[in-house]
Parts: sequence; structure tokens; C-alpha cells
Amino acid sequence: MKSGRTGRRHTSAQHPLPFRSWGGRRPGAGRPKRKASGVSHQRRPPLSSRYPVHVTLRVRPEVGSLRRKKSFWVLHAAFVAACEMKGFRVCQFSIQDAHIHVLVEAKDRDCLSRGIQGLKIRMARQLNRALGRRGPVFADRYHEHILRTPREVRNALNYVLNNRLRHKPIRDGDWLLLVEDFCSSAGWFDGWRRRPSGRVRVTGPPPVASAKTWLLSEGWRRHGLLTPTYVPPKRT
Repeated sequence: MKSGRTGRRHTSAQHPLPFRSWGGRRPGAGRPKRKASGVSHQRRPPLSSRYPVHVTLRVRPEVGSLRRKKSFWVLHAAFVAACEMKGFRVCQFSIQDAHIHVLVEAKDRDCLSRGIQGLKIRMARQLNRALGRRGPVFADRYHEHILRTPREVRNALNYVLNNRLRHKPIRDGDWLLLVEDFCSSAGWFDGWRRRPSGRVRVTGPPPVASAKTWLLSEGWRRHGLLTPTYVPPKRT
């Protein structure tokens, strides 16, 4: 007698295969996003020769503090050599740890761009040589503020020449011990209401050029001379 069969077929369960996708919506997918620039890349407005400009130059963190003796003297030499070029003048400056403020005059937009670019190239080359490094020095496009009124110019002078007090405030009553910021053009500035008790010794060729615009040479004085104890507020 033949053995019977149940007729039941064995079927194996089908498990879904994992599907690996290289796209789709998931954290970190897609092209890496570029870090947003700190200064807009829109076309800059035209510039009239009668308006001074407040320019801020920021450096990369790996460059280190610009107020170190070696770095400062390199920048000072660059200002001496390039403070006055064709259609461009650097009239005041201050050097902070990670940025430089300059008040400049320019014949027009092209002269301003060429002047700032030439100054940056000179500074970058000399800083890299002095520090034994290679690569970019400045972090971004320069920031600018066109100054159109005597009050704006006075505020900019206060901001630039007293800028160190924003980063290292003095205590009440310490103004008698205050010395003009050595890492700035304060020693060549003649618009102080009173001189600090300790003055920077001014020697050698000046690192700044004389202002030619009415606003930066005379107009701002209508609102009063500057005091060395003024602490500039944060810009908005």
C-alpha cells in the first residue's frame, strides 16, 4: 500500500529586502551648505568723493591677535607705505585682536575698492612672512559705512579711536592713567578735547594721511572735540 501524502506544500515567508537609498529627505542629505558670508555680496552703492568711509577688515582666527608686537609693527609699516595712494587715503585706524577699523577717503567707488584691496594684499603678504604662515589672512569682504553728515563722522572717529575701550573697559576713576591706544592712529589725531595723561610717543613717518574732505577735516568738529574716556556703544 502506498503511503499517502498530505498534499500540503511548504512555503517560506518572504522577508522584505532592505533598500538603501542615497537620496531622499534625511538628516545631512544633499549638497553641503556653505557658511553664510558675514557681509552681503550685493553690488555696493556709488561713492562721492566728499564722503569719508568707515571700513572694517576682519581676519581669520588662525592668524592670531593683531595686537601682538610682531603683527602690529607689520601692519603699521603697511599703513606707512599705503596710507596715501592715487585717489585713496587712510586718515585714521585702530587695530584690534581680530579686526581693523579704518577711516578712509576715496575719489570714487573704484578708487576705494582698489585702495582697500591693495592695502589688504600688502598686509596679508607681510603678516604671512612675519608669522611664517601661508594662506588667506582676511576672513570676508570688507564692511563699509559711508559717512554723510558731520555727526556721523564724529561718531565714527569716536568709535575707531576709542574702540579699545569697548573690548577692554577701564574702571571708574582710571581715566587719569589712560594712555592713548598704541595700536591706533590716536597719537597723530589733533581733535582731542583733552590729552590722556600718558601719550603715545609719535616718531617716524606718519601711518595716516591728512584728511581732505570737509566732513573729516573740519565738519565733525561742529559737534565737539573727542574725549579719550568715551566708550563706544555696540553698532546695530
